[in-house]
Amino acid sequence: MRPTLATLETAAATVHAVMPPTPQYSWPLLNTRAGIEVWVKHENHTPLGAFKVRGGLTYFEQLRRTQPEIRRVVCATRGNHGQSVAFAAARHGLSATIVVPHGNSSEKNAAMRALGAQLVEAGDDFQAAREHATVLARSGELHAVPSFHPDLVAGVASYCLEFLRGTPALDVVFVPIGLGSGICAMIAARDALGLNTEIVGVVSAHAPAYARSLAAGKILPHTVSTALADGMACSTPDPAAFEIIRAGVSRIVEVTDDEVAGAMRALYEDTHNVAEGSGAAGFAALMQTRAAHAGRRAGVVMTGGNVDRALLHRVLGGTSFTTVDGTGAACQRADACVLE
Repeated sequence: MRPTLATLETAAATVHAVMPPTPQYSWPLLNTRAGIEVWVKHENHTPLGAFKVRGGLTYFEQLRRTQPEIRRVVCATRGNHGQSVAFAAARHGLSATIVVPHGNSSEKNAAMRALGAQLVEAGDDFQAAREHATVLARSGELHAVPSFHPDLVAGVASYCLEFLRGTPALDVVFVPIGLGSGICAMIAARDALGLNTEIVGVVSAHAPAYARSLAAGKILPHTVSTALADGMACSTPDPAAFEIIRAGVSRIVEVTDDEVAGAMRALYEDTHNVAEGSGAAGFAALMQTRAAHAGRRAGVVMTGGNVDRALLHRVLGGTSFTTVDGTGAACQRADACVLE
């Protein structure tokens, strides 16, 4: 069932009781670069530097109301979802265990610890971390916080309502896809507002499971090798998210790590905002397809700005994110991509 506008407004009120709306700007230099009018939704300006905080606030508000006996929670993450869980859990006096894969962002790990979470490293990718979190939930009687859930989507949709209401009418909006809460929220907000805005999904070319699944009309897992866009490092689409995406997007664009790096540099140069890899993916997709959008007004979602300093240094310095052996495949981890 699609959420109604009233449902989304209620979730937005929960979010806005904790944080103000984030800005959306049309930057002249960015417009010149793209050759069209571009509006950027700055989710890098939330209290946690990413859009995920919104979903955590609404999910835990509902959890507190419906299952007040729960005292401990667990989740798997590459970083931003885990920060959201840690932040919201602490607001409700709950303890949070966060499972991350080995080689995860050191600064995101530090942020989750600073928010009071117990951090556990397990597995080499998100899927392995999620499986370990499931084991912990079963063995330790912890409530498992999913990465995709209607309450998360409703909270995330608060930024979509802000964006779609706070800009001139957008012809098209580019939204990165991780497990799917962000783009499903955009679809829900667009439909609830009765708009005709085209929604384009964006995945990493090195984690193309959603794109390949959409093309096939069924869920197809795919290996993940992105070095830069850990927020889009999904190997297996969520079935519920996939159905919403399949019905609500016009297409999905794949962007390489080098295209993402170029977009990160462009966003920094033209707006002086720092975008993490997934946060720059929407603009990378717009630049890849801009010839098809001549004369249109486009929106891109800067989903977050949580990128490690050392990695940002390499990006701004022009490092290529293909492997040293010249195969052209992306590295498995960012720390394996040092070319100096």
